Amino acid sequence: MEEALWRSADGARERIARGARPPAWFRDALLAIPAADRDAWLDATLGLAEIPDDGPELPRGCVPYLPCPVADLLRVVERSSIGSADVVVDVGSGVGRAAAAIHLLTGAPVVGLELQTRMVDASRALAARLGLAGISFELGDAAALAGSVDAATVFFLYCPFGGERLATLLARLEPLGRVRPIRVACVDLPLPPCDWLEADEASPDGVQVHRSAPRPR
Repeated sequence: MEEALWRSADGARERIARGARPPAWFRDALLAIPAADRDAWLDATLGLAEIPDDGPELPRGCVPYLPCPVADLLRVVERSSIGSADVVVDVGSGVGRAAAAIHLLTGAPVVGLELQTRMVDASRALAARLGLAGISFELGDAAALAGSVDAATVFFLYCPFGGERLATLLARLEPLGRVRPIRVACVDLPLPPCDWLEADEASPDGVQVHRSAPRPR
């Protein structure tokens, strides 16, 4: 990344830490960066120099932590129509990178769920150094915890797991989706058929949004 872009990231980080961070400003700042440099710019802006290695807490069936590309995060925000009135749950939130980006892009509160202690510690440190009171992180099994975030309207999944754990997650979300609209935004993660979820038109780029169909009262 060129020196000018590093300076841009430093300036953005300082502005975020001061609390002067309207979503429109952050989105414009991010989109002003050449597409090939946006991931590096976001990491520099958030101060993510190193990512902790996955630890022994990562159970079988879970995917090792990989950051979601900025291009996909932008698609998720747009196609899910995330706004400041939403509450987003990041399922398998890693070091908090996606949670911070979604919050800065939209103003929506984000709750990250992560079962690796070092990742949660890194996430909380990120939120603290940037003064991001709108994001929080819970330590525990996201498949079991996701349904307990009663105010959630959007669930974000960047292929955190599959198989039985994904089935468990969907079973925990079904009671919410049966009574009110929720959105499940997935990146590179096909969902099994669910009669309470309806997928938006298929997209070739791997980002798919599913919407619940609450039962009539």
